[in-house]
Amino acid sequence: MTTSGASMPQPTATPSTQPARASRRLWDGAPVPPLLVLPALVVALLMVAPLVYLVLRAAQAGPELFDLLWRDRTLMLIRNSLLLSAAVTAASAAIALPLAWLTVRTDLPGRRLWSVLTALPLVIPSYVGGYVLIAALGPRGVLQGLLEVIFGIERLPEIYGFFGAWLTLTLLSYPYVLLAVRSAMARLDPALEEAARSLGLGPWESFRRVTVPLLRPALLAGSLLVALYVLGDFGAVSLLRYDVFTRAIYNQYRGAFDRSLAAGLSLVLVAMTGVVLALEARARGRARYHRSTVGVSRPPTRVRLGRWTPLALAYCAAIVSVTLLIPIGVIIHWLIRGLRAGEPLWLVWSAALSSVSVSLAAAVVAVLAAAPIALMAVRHSSPLSRVLERLSYLGYALPGIVVALALVFFGSRYAPWLYQTLGILLVAYIIRFLPQALATLRAALMQVSPRVEEAARSLGHSPPRVWLRVTAPLAYPGILSAGALIFLTVMKELPATLLLRPTGFDTLATQVWSATAEGFWARAAAPALLLILLSAVPMAVTAWREGKSDG
Repeated sequence: MTTSGASMPQPTATPSTQPARASRRLWDGAPVPPLLVLPALVVALLMVAPLVYLVLRAAQAGPELFDLLWRDRTLMLIRNSLLLSAAVTAASAAIALPLAWLTVRTDLPGRRLWSVLTALPLVIPSYVGGYVLIAALGPRGVLQGLLEVIFGIERLPEIYGFFGAWLTLTLLSYPYVLLAVRSAMARLDPALEEAARSLGLGPWESFRRVTVPLLRPALLAGSLLVALYVLGDFGAVSLLRYDVFTRAIYNQYRGAFDRSLAAGLSLVLVAMTGVVLALEARARGRARYHRSTVGVSRPPTRVRLGRWTPLALAYCAAIVSVTLLIPIGVIIHWLIRGLRAGEPLWLVWSAALSSVSVSLAAAVVAVLAAAPIALMAVRHSSPLSRVLERLSYLGYALPGIVVALALVFFGSRYAPWLYQTLGILLVAYIIRFLPQALATLRAALMQVSPRVEEAARSLGHSPPRVWLRVTAPLAYPGILSAGALIFLTVMKELPATLLLRPTGFDTLATQVWSATAEGFWARAAAPALLLILLSAVPMAVTAWREGKSDG
């Protein structure tokens, strides 16, 4: 009986075996071309560097760090951060689950349009959402102005604190759950629900006892994204003055000469993120949710809403109104007031050009950086490739302000020539958002048959030529999607841009932040509206195509 360790006859030197012969095996895995190893190692080390540097920097604080971590304020920050994250996650799931069911499994009129509109709040940055909430419902906002004319009310109660942060983040982050659940619901086998109905369960019972458990992985995946988004948010909590770790880290960085304590707080935030990831993995467990028998699943039968149609339309309209129409209306209101007051628009166009250019550059660099690791993971699987892939996802667990803080320390101490340049800003974007490009590229490469590449190599083409002439064209849709995702995310990024941008380099994000931080709502309107419009077009196209594929 032959084992995997038995010696095998050596192949003859043919063109198809030359690349394998020119490559090397790492950690007893599949052959890895040398051209992939070096850039993949560099990228993985880059992803680990912020965490390592934070540990080293925090260690310099000495006993004072332990005093900081055991203060009542630190415990309050932990409580506030976890409470806000849990509350937003629960509310997002409660909003998203009915929307997913209505737009996927029912005969709701205009399902595809509702699929697009309910996903669009994802393009609104949290600091824009916070600005809209304050400008609309704040003590001197739009609502107060209307009430003053009608009822003589001169001031409304404060909107700041937990409620304002919870409301803003919930209305902007529920699409993370919605998109994940909608995708899973569209692929559920209706035979399972039909079997439950045949056993005497009613529609509601079969949905609760069969459909919802099958959607558990998607619910957990979307909820994880929401929880991490809330833990790492800086814009909304800062504008609405709710004390969580991101706001405390920023204030510690700005207000203290010794920034080692800010690094210590950053490590606590990273540890909390790790706890959330561990809890999600534990809740997901090892259960399997695919078919265990052969056969082809049928498209689901649309549930007829009948007399419930007006109520379903009212629910969708209410969500879209609160998350899209009212925010855009408030921004347009302040934009008109700003134009009447003589607010200049040329600064907005300059910031828009900066935002688009740096986002395009980050998209190109991030895709190029993710390509070697994705190729190693898909085509040359080995223990080393798996380790490098997992290390590359570390940036996903590091909030933007933590990455920015680490790079500020590194740039100011060891690379002053790089500090406050576009180069270090692009490095921050790569660390933060490379996992998004990596996941998309990996999925695209898995759909390219390796036999096509083998055929190209058998004709004498080198591995780089095979990648450029064969693999890249076949994986082009995935590459384009990865670049678009990075572009949209960088357009919204605030803390890294705020701390690392070159002097005088303004983006739409920094303009909105600067104006809202000083209470100039009219000045913030134009960059906020332009930022939403630039981000909404590709998001709308993606959601429309997804809705079309769902039937």
